[in-house]
Amino acid sequence: MNIQQLAYIVAVDRFKSFSKAAFYCNVTQATLSAMVKKLEIELDIVIFDRKTTPIITTQNGKEIIEKAQLVVAHADALLASSKALLQKVAGRVRIGIIPTIASSLLPIILKPLLVKFPELFLEIHELTTTTLIQHLKEGKMDIAILSTPISAPEIESNLLYLEDLVVYGHLSNDAKTIDSKDLKNEQVFLLQKGHCLRDQVIELCGLNKSNNFSKNFLFESNTFDTLINLVDQFQGLTVLPKLYTQQMSPERQSKLIELIGASLQREVSLAFYRPFAKHKINQVLTAEIQRLLS
Repeated sequence: MNIQQLAYIVAVDRFKSFSKAAFYCNVTQATLSAMVKKLEIELDIVIFDRKTTPIITTQNGKEIIEKAQLVVAHADALLASSKALLQKVAGRVRIGIIPTIASSLLPIILKPLLVKFPELFLEIHELTTTTLIQHLKEGKMDIAILSTPISAPEIESNLLYLEDLVVYGHLSNDAKTIDSKDLKNEQVFLLQKGHCLRDQVIELCGLNKSNNFSKNFLFESNTFDTLINLVDQFQGLTVLPKLYTQQMSPERQSKLIELIGASLQREVSLAFYRPFAKHKINQVLTAEIQRLLS
């Protein structure tokens, strides 16, 4: 038994496919299958039911996978620690990021990070906050970039930046400013339930939680683009992160409305779970992202 075999079974369990797991692990399918079979013989346990599509992990296999994930995560952390001693930033880093941050942050940071750290392999996944927290605890993600604070005290975080939230749309009096306390009196389009930014906007502005525009119109949106298009079509307002608005056309930027009375902000952080943390890489990525956004 070796750590590579454990990494193989973790990959097969994740992708439910030997071919996809082999591609992910950068080995041939024949090699991966042989190594998994050898491990099953050594443990005297059938880990995967190969008769089904997709492949199913057996009940005994699930217990082995849970232990294998811990071993692989600790091995990765040990490797990261050794490279930290040499001041190298290298290896695979699995980063989860919530969609409402990904669309504006990734275009700013990805290329500079890859150029500066050519031995670093970044694996990026867009996921909800709830899923990210669970994946951190299970060792399926190394880092999560999300809006904090979160209701998971065991998850630690490094503050990356504070981001203003800005108002986009049309006021009935064609004004270009609005007091933050008056937002609750306007029709504000929100992201669908499950997005933390939706909950933050509702709490900060004291808004109604419904997305009903009228008696015969209810919508659920996952993207800022959809919100903007709806606002343009039906009037009303929406609330957007400032970084996102920097990508908008000059015409649409002209529809931004200045908030007076109080500012709206969200806190964006790099989160990790200490048992699986790659501390050197976390420190380096935190510092670089802060620098790129300064």
